[in-house]
Amino acid sequence: MALPGARRQSERPVFLVDGARTPFLKALAGPGFFSSIDLTIAAGRALLQRQPFAPEEVDQVIMGCVMPGIEESNIARLAALRLGCGETTPAFTVQRNCASGMQAADCALRAIQRGDSELVLAGGVETMSHAPLHLSREMVTWIGQWNSSRTVPARLRMLGRLRPQFLKPVIALLRGLTDPIVGLSMGQTAEIIARRFAITRTQADEFAAASHHRALAAQQEDHFGEIVPLFDDAGNFIAQDTGVRSDSTVDRLARLRPAFDPEFGTVTAGNSSQISDGAALLLLASENAVSRWNLTPLARIVDVQWAALDPREMGLGPVFATTPLLHRHKLALRNIDYWEINEAFAAQVLACLAAWRDASYCKQHFGAEAVTGEIATERLNVDGGAIALGHPVGATGARLLLHVARVLQRQQTKRGVATLCIGGGQGGAALLERD
Repeated sequence: MALPGARRQSERPVFLVDGARTPFLKALAGPGFFSSIDLTIAAGRALLQRQPFAPEEVDQVIMGCVMPGIEESNIARLAALRLGCGETTPAFTVQRNCASGMQAADCALRAIQRGDSELVLAGGVETMSHAPLHLSREMVTWIGQWNSSRTVPARLRMLGRLRPQFLKPVIALLRGLTDPIVGLSMGQTAEIIARRFAITRTQADEFAAASHHRALAAQQEDHFGEIVPLFDDAGNFIAQDTGVRSDSTVDRLARLRPAFDPEFGTVTAGNSSQISDGAALLLLASENAVSRWNLTPLARIVDVQWAALDPREMGLGPVFATTPLLHRHKLALRNIDYWEINEAFAAQVLACLAAWRDASYCKQHFGAEAVTGEIATERLNVDGGAIALGHPVGATGARLLLHVARVLQRQQTKRGVATLCIGGGQGGAALLERD
């Protein structure tokens, strides 16, 4: 893999000036109360209302979403109109699986760097609990033939061809979490890299328990100030992520059965990310907009890198995206103050850390020994991650960017990286800096 060189220095700086997200709501039985557009508007309205400019000043709205509802086609445009950005504000929706929210931010970044925009509202949303059930191909074929049958005898013949198995639904969420090229679920790919780097079940459970404990501490210490509370029609007030468990311990997690390899597996429901509903929105601005509106940026988005790899080892995407990003900016792992690596699976994050420690692995894939090293646990996902908070796939990339920027601000440190693996064998990473 050739590592890319430096980007042009003439590109305009781009700032992450603010952001907001909803609580991430753990999916329970049946569709959740809020639709994707409901969550988008809740986060976007709170974000825009506290700005010194009117919503009409936003030049573009860009959203990431993997599975929009049937009435949410181009959800970015719906959001732009409902948030009052005006009929003349362009808006589009992007899809890069788990990194859709980060892709939206990258599109905003490029638009501002080129001078096409000054202020962009970007982010992502997903209501995974609303993932649809599809009819089988056989049932769709039968319905088509039924509709083309015009006479009573023809329809009676069609009724005779209807089979009970035609009615079995296709669960879109399960299909979406399975790679169609290699025929493996995301959990199975996590098992592959867990074996490759000798990640044990105990290590994965310890990591998962720590995620919950850190998230609980962050809630108690009010470190999730980016969250906008929700109210449902029953009057329930939801101010925190609902998947965080105070009783998550290694002993309790050890009782769960492996989900993909019953005899030797590492991956369980307890050390995997949660299926969730949520939205996260960011406000990106040029230097001109920062000056014009007297904005106080959280951080500057320096660069974004995308990478691809064998879909069977999808979970190593953060290594393949972050390594060339750091190389391009002449940085090592030790130069990054705080990290947000999405916790798709505990074993997957641990495998990424092991890959970076493996000099021969880095040499083989990147030809760059300087990036080999250790990421200190006290600098990684300091407020917990998707195992505790949830992983609404369209929103997570934006959440990672926002939270690492807030951690840098809280700790008064300089550099942060947000990175995640992407279903289908990709990775995305973003480098942020504060002055």
